[in-house]
This record gives sequence, C-alpha cells and structure tokens, in this order.
Amino acid sequence: MALTPRLEFRQTQSLVMTPQLMQAIKLLQLSNMDLVAYVDNELERNPLLDRDEADDRPVGDGDGPLIETGDERASMGPSLESVEAASERSYDGPDVDSPGGDGEMSSGDWMQSDLETNSESMAAKLDTDLGNVFQDDPGTRGEHDPSQMTGGDTWSQSAGGGSGGEDYNLEAFVAAEISLHDHLEQQLALAIADPAQRLIAQYLIDAVDEAGYLRIDLASVADKLGCDVALVEAVLRTLQGFDPAGVFARSLSECLELQLKERDRFDPAMRALVGNLELLARRDFAQLRKLCGVDDEDIADMVAEIRALDPKPGNRFGSTVVQPVVPDVVVKQAGDGSWTVELNTETLPKVLVNQTYYAKVVKTAKDQTEKSYLTDCLQTANWLVKSLDQRAKTILKVATEIVRQQDLFLARGVQYLRPLNLKMIADQIGMHESTVSRVTSNKYMATSRGIFEFKYFFTSAIQAVEGGEAHSSESVRHKIKELIDAESIDDILSDDTLVKMLKDSGMDIARRTVAKYRESLKIPSSVQRRREKMAMKAGHPA
Repeated sequence: MALTPRLEFRQTQSLVMTPQLMQAIKLLQLSNMDLVAYVDNELERNPLLDRDEADDRPVGDGDGPLIETGDERASMGPSLESVEAASERSYDGPDVDSPGGDGEMSSGDWMQSDLETNSESMAAKLDTDLGNVFQDDPGTRGEHDPSQMTGGDTWSQSAGGGSGGEDYNLEAFVAAEISLHDHLEQQLALAIADPAQRLIAQYLIDAVDEAGYLRIDLASVADKLGCDVALVEAVLRTLQGFDPAGVFARSLSECLELQLKERDRFDPAMRALVGNLELLARRDFAQLRKLCGVDDEDIADMVAEIRALDPKPGNRFGSTVVQPVVPDVVVKQAGDGSWTVELNTETLPKVLVNQTYYAKVVKTAKDQTEKSYLTDCLQTANWLVKSLDQRAKTILKVATEIVRQQDLFLARGVQYLRPLNLKMIADQIGMHESTVSRVTSNKYMATSRGIFEFKYFFTSAIQAVEGGEAHSSESVRHKIKELIDAESIDDILSDDTLVKMLKDSGMDIARRTVAKYRESLKIPSSVQRRREKMAMKAGHPA
C-alpha cells in the first residue's frame, strides 16, 4: 500500500476539565467550614464580589437566588432555583462564564452599549448605596450622652456603630485560657538559672504535646544542641517536677509513676503494679496479686489509686478550640408522617456580584489589559455564584434520596438501617458515583435521632438466613451490643455463641466478622468481660 498524503475529517468527543469545572468539583467536596474559608479568600481576591449580610431568609421560601435588578447584582442565597434562570437574570449579555465560552472575551459591544445607556442611573444608584453606608462625616460622632439612652438602659449609637445588643459581647471580657507551654515557661523562669540548662529546658518544653508527654529521644536532643545526654537527662528530671504532676513523661507508666511519687505512694508494690499495666487492662487481678505480694483488699485499693490519677495531665490546660459539628441539612417530620429536608442556611455563604461597581470602573479602564482583567473578575464571580447554587442543589438532592432510602431508620431506630451504597443513590438521582461520594464527604445531617455524617447511612449488607432481606452492618453491630449488654455474669457470650444467636435472628454472619464488629465497638473479649464482672462482684474497681 502506497503512502500518500490525504485530508480527512474525524469527529471525537472528550471531556475538558476547565478551571470553572474544577472549581465546581472542588466546592462540592468542601465542608461548610472549608467553604466559608474559600469564599472569604475569593472575596479578598475579587473586587466584584460582595458579602450579603442582610439575607437571612430560610431555605424553601421559593424566591431562588436573589437577583436585584435595580442595582444589577446577583446573589447566591440558600435557595434551589435553577442555575440557568439565575444566569439569565444576572445580566443580559452572552454567557462569558460558561465552560465552553470565550475565556478571553473583553467588555465587547453589547456591554459597552449597555453601559452608555445606564451609566448615569448606575452612578446615581452607587452614590445612594454609599450614602446608606457612610451616613455621618468622620468628625460628627461624639461621645455617648446619657440623654440619648432609651428604654432598657441601651445606648443610642450613631450610624455605623450598630445596636448595643448586637455589638456588646460578654465574651470579649473573658480572659484567654493559659496554654500548657505558657504554664511551664512561667515555672522555668524560677526553676533553672543556668543559661545552657535553660536553653535545653526550653527545647524540651517546645517538644511537649498537648497531653503533656515528651515524644522525642533524648539522644537526638543532645545531638542537636551539642551537649551531653547526661545533661539533658538532668534537665528533664528537673522539668518532671513541674506542675502538673506527670508532665514530661515519656510513657503512661512513667506518667503514673511521677504522680504517685508526688503523692509519696510509689512503694515496691505500686511499682510492680505500674510496671504491669497490661495485666490491669486485662483485669487479671490474680496475677497482679502475685506480682505485688498483696491480698484482695490491698489490690483493690491500689487499683482505685491508679484510676484516680490523670493519664493526660496536659489536657487540663487551654488547647485547640473544639469546633462543634454544624449540620448541612436538617430533617424534620411533617404532620402526615413524611420527612422534610431543608438546607441549613447558616452553612451557605451569601455572595453578591456587584455589577454596578463593574459598570463604573470599566469606563475608567485605560487599556485592553485592564478591561480583560475586569471581565475575568466578572466571569469568575458569576461562575462562583452558579457553583455555590449548584452545590446547594446537589447536596439537597442527595440528602433527600438518603432520607427516602433510610426512612425506617428515622422512624424506628438503628436496627432498621438498610444496606446502602453510592451506586444506589447515584442511579436514583441520575448522577455519577464520584459526584455522590464528593457530596457525602464532610457533610452532616441533623435528624430527630441526632447528627450523622452522610457516610453513616452507607453500610455494607449482611446476608439474611434463607434468602431473606439483607441486614445493614450497622444494625448488626447494634444487635451485637444489645446481646452483650444483656448478658449476665453466669452466662458470658462468646463469639461463637453470638454467631448462633444472630443466625437465630435471621443474620448469616461469620465468627471473624462478629469479632471484628465487637472490637470496633470497643467491647473486650468474653474472657476479659468475665474477669471484669468477677472483679466487680468481688468489690474490685471495674
């Protein structure tokens, strides 16, 4: 066959990951806290984006994304109107922010003609908006006058100050919690005077974790600081005398030892008990009595002393603030027994696209580069609004289908939790499994039974006996816990016994699976449970 040049046409399809599409995918998998941080960053970077602080409407009011045609601003609120309708009302020009649009499009004829027509009205509108914000001159605000007090002892403040009830925050007068490192540094100033030893001590203080433990090797510390290991150990012994007792320990046994020494209770019997904590964890009191050389009453008192100690002495000081879980979706039961699913408006940032400001500044653009920058900002802002709206709709769609699949769980409890996977949800709502997976990551649902992560409702299936309906793995865990909680001291249930009882209940499950579920529930083995119940019966601490 001869090689000859020729022309031919080929038609192919391919998915192009545009920056806008990548942004939409990224927003979909962000948690509500990460989303707020991302939007804050966009507000700082994009001059055409504003935060809508006044829009506190609940979800489901039917208004959709607010499009204020008077000042031509588009707002992303917690609504579920279609993206296309929101886009059409944002502005009347071509869709320059669509994935397939021209990313290099400048102001253009359509935009320039519209600006010439409405420039005067937009400028007047902008002056009105600025007047609403800055109502007083900088020098007109005076001191608070008692004559300005209204009912309820509330000061009448000038514009910009806000109401007294909103700005007066009692938490502003609360002293900050002192951290563990600050507490140790305060003691260091009085305990060690030598500059070299103080340098070593400061290095060790910086290495202490939040629980108060020292997790580094002393030889590596000596090597980094260029000193002898003996000197580091001497400094460490001094630091281990600091408050709280047990700080700077390198293991749990050393932490307990330091606290017992501080109480003058570290005798040979207690030393043997602290050195065999693994036996205490297994409740093997018979072996502990032999090692410690004490009787039943003494071992009970010693165990009680051990349990009174603090295994993490550093946790009593201020540390990282624990953020409460804020649900993305709220599920409520209606009067007819059905379930209503609503988005939590507190987790949805409300963003405005200020096209009024764009119309004003684009007229002052000196060259094509500045116009292209402004158009790119407008394109990015409008796409962010659409992405936030699409994210809200997708979350609500997935949550609604989850509630429909798990309605028995909401009505009757965890034993009625059905087996569920991503494919089942994706097929019902017409989306890809990867999209459902992103939606269910770091998202929480508030129900009458508590707050659950979306992924909690996705459980594997346990086959039923004789071809019955499959059981959820979470419901099997719940059944195992119920059986173990109901056992008596004379009838401790082994894993084999649990398998038989579960099969009698219609659950076909293997012994290794029962053991895995029991360990995931932090339930000890039958031998350890028997020892624990015997110890409780004999009067030993549990």
